[in-house]
Amino acid sequence: MKIAQKNKILETCLIAGRIMIESGSEMYRVEDTMNRIAYNAGIQKSVVFTTPTGLFIGIENQPYVQLESVAVRTINLEKVENVNTTSRQFATKEITLDQLSTRLKQIDQHTPYFPLWIQIIAAAFVSALLMIIFSGEYDWADLLPAALVGALGHAVFSEINRLTSIRFIGEFLGAVSIGVSAYLLTKWHLGVDLDNIIIGAVMPLVPGVAITNSIRDMLAGHLLSGMVRGVEALLSAFAIGTGIALIFRFLI
Repeated sequence: MKIAQKNKILETCLIAGRIMIESGSEMYRVEDTMNRIAYNAGIQKSVVFTTPTGLFIGIENQPYVQLESVAVRTINLEKVENVNTTSRQFATKEITLDQLSTRLKQIDQHTPYFPLWIQIIAAAFVSALLMIIFSGEYDWADLLPAALVGALGHAVFSEINRLTSIRFIGEFLGAVSIGVSAYLLTKWHLGVDLDNIIIGAVMPLVPGVAITNSIRDMLAGHLLSGMVRGVEALLSAFAIGTGIALIFRFLI
């Protein structure tokens, strides 16, 4: 196999792995996908090392190594599914390596994302329904207030993340807006139970996928990635809790 072909294979594996890490995939799935692409492309034994901020791939006993940095980490499971589907098509010889590389680049750049207004509506529904589940009581009077506050909190969170690259600021200010709006609604007698409204409204901000993936990575033996993701999730939860705590401290 020529050097150019080997480099092409490694480059394609890195594109697939980077997309999956950026989209919130578990590390074991990233490594498995990269190894399968390399194997089906003709590399019998590849060596993959993944972290939340970068990944490496090489060929065992050969001086061919490439690396890729990961600057952005979000949750987009549609991209993960598309990469897995494309990888399976390559494994069954439905597409060539060049077609695989082209499709991965298309997935990376052109996968449609839900517009903000749909995300806000979804956050409203999630806040209202989870308010009932987590409060443990059928608080129908606070159903609409929880939906409105949750939608506002998600809108603030999304807008702050769009304007700044500083991590955890969006979660903090989103939580602050939730606390303030919930307090005002109950003060104006448009809501009944402040605690229930806040419990439901903060749910769309909670990093549930990150926490789950952190535990899954550690159980799979990826201790470094699991701990890094766990700390990242805890910092997000801390930012949310701090925002709510400040409202309780100074307004209530």
